[in-house]
Amino acid sequence: MSKLRVGLLFGGRSGEHEVSISSARAIALALSAEQNASKYEILPFYIQKDGRWLAGEVPQQVLGSGIGHLESQNSTPEEQNHLVSNPQTQTINRWQSPSQVAEVDVWFPILHGPNGEDGTIQGLLTLMQVPFVGSGVLGSAMGMDKIAMKMAFEQAGLPQVKYKALTRAQIWSNPCVFPKLCDEIEETLGYPCFVKPANLGSSVGIAKVRSRQELEAALDNAAGYDRRIIVEAGVVAREVECAVLGNEPAQASVVGEITFDSDFYDYETKYTEGKADLVIPAAIPDAVSRQIQDMALQAFAAVDAAGLARVDFFYVEATGEILINEINTLPGFTATSMYPQLWAHSGISFPELVDRLIQLALERHSQ
Repeated sequence: MSKLRVGLLFGGRSGEHEVSISSARAIALALSAEQNASKYEILPFYIQKDGRWLAGEVPQQVLGSGIGHLESQNSTPEEQNHLVSNPQTQTINRWQSPSQVAEVDVWFPILHGPNGEDGTIQGLLTLMQVPFVGSGVLGSAMGMDKIAMKMAFEQAGLPQVKYKALTRAQIWSNPCVFPKLCDEIEETLGYPCFVKPANLGSSVGIAKVRSRQELEAALDNAAGYDRRIIVEAGVVAREVECAVLGNEPAQASVVGEITFDSDFYDYETKYTEGKADLVIPAAIPDAVSRQIQDMALQAFAAVDAAGLARVDFFYVEATGEILINEINTLPGFTATSMYPQLWAHSGISFPELVDRLIQLALERHSQ
């Protein structure tokens, strides 16, 4: 049988561009492993930060070096919009796709953040009528938007921290309303609380606030990132995570815990080596682990996720309470990321995990 051609789609326009490259490198290595090399052929596609797609030599170079392609920052607008193609590296403007797209049998999008895991690229792949790894448009969009996600969790009866949903217009448009808005947040959520853009990943734009002054500044900052903003009550708890794999039915991994010394799990802590540790399995009672696994599967179904997801929880050890925090439908996928690590401790190796995800994509497409 001929090999399946896997379109490995990475890079993207979000602030997680470099994380996407790291994930793609790890997946490419897994597809080249002995048990997968005879089954799959990799066709890499790199999306620059300006939105342009590249196929051929440059994506291979990026995967090899782990460094993004020079983004033509010093070129003129005309040069940026009319790049010249060549036989080795097909470069196209942002509204076109490379001709190699037609050769792909199954897509593996590993684009983190906006324009990657929010349903936009999933909509494009759906219109192309080709199988792809991960959730569809609905699951991706709900998994990205923290407000829609929490509404789905609430409907499913999953316990979570108190929160308030806001819009940029509420924060910026009427100076007379803003103080009343802050009064309401203080009264219903108290301090500390967390202010977050609703549609950004990797803790971008998130602030922990303890006073009115910090609250006002954080709301203004978050509104600069997104039109939708969420404010969540703070909670003293352990942060634990569970991975989900499958379509219908799906399965849950062992539970892991993230430990860190910083004030909260911000972007720097998340991506700076040595600032956070993964403890797998988490040192929690078996009954608590089972409950978290069950809740992870409920959350997966609540947003209509598919293929893979990582579900994050707060475990309030003093009371035994478990609160769902969020679901990530396209989590980090390096060899040291929590998602593959959880499955490694559950008996599924990294190469096997990548193989399963591709097979799940084909299965879902056939249905």
